[in-house]
Amino acid sequence: MTSETALFSSSFISPKVQTALPIGYACRPLQRTDFQRGHLHVLRDLAHVSDITEEKWVERFDWMNGCNGSYFVVVIVDEKKEPGKQIVATATLLIEKKFLNNLGIQGHIEDVVVAADQRGKHFGILLIQALDYIGEKVGCYKNILDCRPEKEAFYEKCGYEKRGTEMHRYLDAESVKHGV
Repeated sequence: MTSETALFSSSFISPKVQTALPIGYACRPLQRTDFQRGHLHVLRDLAHVSDITEEKWVERFDWMNGCNGSYFVVVIVDEKKEPGKQIVATATLLIEKKFLNNLGIQGHIEDVVVAADQRGKHFGILLIQALDYIGEKVGCYKNILDCRPEKEAFYEKCGYEKRGTEMHRYLDAESVKHGV
């Protein structure tokens, strides 16, 4: 495996999203070297990440890469930023193959975050559009997500509608401590 291995083919990246980005920014699949470009740095603007070594991060990337198109992690990169902080936004689409809806495929949107110093550039909307594009390309009949009440208006602006209630049960003390 080369160091620039992408989690999925760049053909799944929406051309519309690419052209909507400011000059010097790119939307692309997560790459095996993105630990060094600040993937965890931007995730810390969303939730507790913990101290993860590059070795462990690469191990998780390789595991996701081996899951046959189940994980689509997109990143927005600011090519002008210093190394370690080049990734300025990220989001994930998980693919669930179901028995329901004629063996349908459903996408689960997770971990949508834009770095605090990059907000206001519509990167959040572009991330959702990028994940919706991927969902369509892999044959999802819908994408779903959970969010906090204060984020509902944002997702409605992206074309999502409120449906149901999120429920969760923490299964380890560390998750309870950080509310992740």
